Amino acid sequence: MLRAYGPKCDGSVIDAAKGQRIPDDATWIDMEEPTREEEKLVEQCVGVQVPTHEDMFEIEPSSRLYEENGALYMTLSALHGVEDGHPQSDPISFVLTADRLVTVRYVTPKPIRVVQNHARRDKSLVHDNLTVLHSLLDSIIDRLADELEAVGGEVEKISTLIFHKQADARRIPADRLTALLTRIGRTQILLAKARETAVSTARLLSFLSGTGRLKAQDAEVIRDRILSLARDVRSLVDHSSFLADNLTFLLDASLGLISIEQNAAMKLFSWAALVFLPPTLVAGIYGMNFEHMPELDWLYGYPMALTLILVTAVVPIWYLKRRGWI
Repeated sequence: MLRAYGPKCDGSVIDAAKGQRIPDDATWIDMEEPTREEEKLVEQCVGVQVPTHEDMFEIEPSSRLYEENGALYMTLSALHGVEDGHPQSDPISFVLTADRLVTVRYVTPKPIRVVQNHARRDKSLVHDNLTVLHSLLDSIIDRLADELEAVGGEVEKISTLIFHKQADARRIPADRLTALLTRIGRTQILLAKARETAVSTARLLSFLSGTGRLKAQDAEVIRDRILSLARDVRSLVDHSSFLADNLTFLLDASLGLISIEQNAAMKLFSWAALVFLPPTLVAGIYGMNFEHMPELDWLYGYPMALTLILVTAVVPIWYLKRRGWI
């Protein structure tokens, strides 16, 4: 799908198969899952090649951030799918020419939809290609900050659940421990995808701020805005590292709770075995069928055996309680 935005363009779909052309005043050309015909149309319009789907998945910086034939090629990993509960990050490429911005994507993150809606209502947003690029990056960073805030809130909830003030409340049943580990894992997945977006965006802004386009005197205002975005995204990278450390600590604490519950169960079986072993030994001795056992003919043999069994059961319990083991 191909859309064009500009002072006189409202983002209507351009059908390349029907021979429709891109308006001359379009400052932003948005390509969503483009066909080969749409790629050819855009390449004829802007005079440079657009990256293919395979090119966008290259991870080395030299393949994601470079300048060729006077155009800047920049690719970042954008977070999406959070609303559906399946956070993912997929590449979005920006091709910045002298007077146009081309975006190539195969997903539609929420920040892109937000800028598209704003561009239809406010034409100043698409006055020139650098303004559009700043708006897109600003929207992506704002959305990323919101997701990191949500992760921070989830980390706080998990921490409260694990480190409850009441000791009894910290004893979590096995099914709840499984749910807790799943909750930590899903939060970690979202945080990892958000961090990937933050790091790739920081690299893009660092590359963009060092290009000749932003060093020109007429680009001073947009250069200051881009540098401001770079500072913002660096702080988000630091914050994501802080959240990752906290989440790792909570995972270790959860595993510690599991170990404590396992040790408590083993401790129960251990002192139960210690309590019942001596009476079982006494009963076993007097249960042997030997012919010559003096106590069998003794009048008080049976009461003595019961007393001995009771004593050998009580003494270990008394000893364990005195040592504070039970």
